[in-house]
Amino acid sequence: MIAEVLAETGVLPVVVLDDADQAGPLGAALLAGGLRAVEVTFRTAAAEAAIRTLAKEPELLVGAGTVVNPDQVDRAVEAGARFVVSPGFSPAVAGRCAQRGVPLFPGVATGTEIMMALDAGLETVKFFPAERLGGVAMVSALSAPFPSVRFVPTGGIDAANLADYLSIPAVLAVGGTWMVARPLLREGRWDEISALAAAAVRAGGRAG
Repeated sequence: MIAEVLAETGVLPVVVLDDADQAGPLGAALLAGGLRAVEVTFRTAAAEAAIRTLAKEPELLVGAGTVVNPDQVDRAVEAGARFVVSPGFSPAVAGRCAQRGVPLFPGVATGTEIMMALDAGLETVKFFPAERLGGVAMVSALSAPFPSVRFVPTGGIDAANLADYLSIPAVLAVGGTWMVARPLLREGRWDEISALAAAAVRAGGRAG
């Protein structure tokens, strides 16, 4: 279910919310633009409450990002997160996600980390920071020896290059912040967020 939703548009907004009250309008704006998934990062104190609000929207698949310890896994799941994303591979985080029955997309940058994820039973990984690590060429190279792995490249991706990433069969979706940039959120520019989301869906070329 989660993979299907992400693959539908191939775009996963990665959100840093400073104010949990912005979560409701944000969810509506993303759905209006055709995006049905969102990752809320644990980079601010508002993350937990924002996840709780967004999870009330039945059409939206909500995940927690920047999860770096088991306590955050618990808080995310209890708030309603249906998947977890971490910036690196942590056996403790992977173990807690397995206990809680929630999918984890661990961050990887090398073949070694991909093998660690596979050893933990994880076949979908976040390739981060994508552009700084070699971008499309690096994802293509890493996908060759790991044919079962699906990648979610994140970091430096925007409307201009997302289609290049999505052209790689091993890429499930790309993560990005450009359609949910903090100034847009702070200023409540919900129509602009919807327009950027719709443009991302079109640029990705997966949604009909």
